[in-house]
Amino acid sequence: MVVTKFNEVLPKATAKRLPQYYRIFKQFVADKIERTNSQAIAAKLGVDSATVRRDFSLFGELGRRGYGYDTAVLRDFFSDLLGDSAETNIALVGVGNLGRALINYRFHDRNKMRITQAYDVAGNLLVGTTTDDGIPVYNISDIKKNLPNSDIETAIISVQTDKAQKVADILIDAGIKGILNFTPHRLEVPDEITVQSVDLTSELQTLLFFMNDKKETAKKK
Repeated sequence: MVVTKFNEVLPKATAKRLPQYYRIFKQFVADKIERTNSQAIAAKLGVDSATVRRDFSLFGELGRRGYGYDTAVLRDFFSDLLGDSAETNIALVGVGNLGRALINYRFHDRNKMRITQAYDVAGNLLVGTTTDDGIPVYNISDIKKNLPNSDIETAIISVQTDKAQKVADILIDAGIKGILNFTPHRLEVPDEITVQSVDLTSELQTLLFFMNDKKETAKKK
């Protein structure tokens, strides 16, 4: 939970933009742009500049009037805010097509996150092997043995929908504090556990809705 300078929980819409701000400022620094303004940030993000200023105001004085924003300072600020200043090891449960794609995504090339352990049921031929990136694939029954002896507190679930809750329970029992859920099943977890869900079908349906909406709007013009 992130609390703003007003001692209020950060709005979800703002929280979802934080990784995008971080990515934008990393690119500014890579491009040797030393300072920027809300208009330039908004143009890259696809929102209006007032939204950027409103988001930033929740954290205090991130910029200076007449100067703008120091890109290196803001890159480091969002890095610390998102926990990207330290290595984050992640466990993956479900090494099917999606799971293998997530392993191949190579988070570590982009941020300080990396999948270091993977799990699946005995029927998966990858169980008992190591991926090309050196990630061991264990039997799911090994979670309770392996995770408590590791520094892993974050896990990704990419299993069949009807198995999601059982897997979440196992992970939580093994000490996991945060779960990225790639199934449409709404997980029931204790209050101290953080869950972020990504329903690819819903995201695609939302995309199609906005595409159709634009088509209808264009017809009316």
